[in-house]
Amino acid sequence: MKLYRFITNVDSSEFCHRVTEALNKGWELSGSPSLAYDATKGETICGQAVTKEVDGDYSRDIKLGDY
Repeated sequence: MKLYRFITNVDSSEFCHRVTEALNKGWELSGSPSLAYDATKGETICGQAVTKEVDGDYSRDIKLGDY
């Protein structure tokens, strides 16, 4: 089955660490990163989709962060 996650965080090294951690756990980048500006907070928010092929059947009970 193919798993999907969308990682988000403010534009900081923490966002990069979260994506790097996912890549090192076998996730692959899916598409380009996205950026949005939150004018209320004055922050840029980053997002990156990642996917991963794993054995098993899909269930809504799967904790995607555990993979």
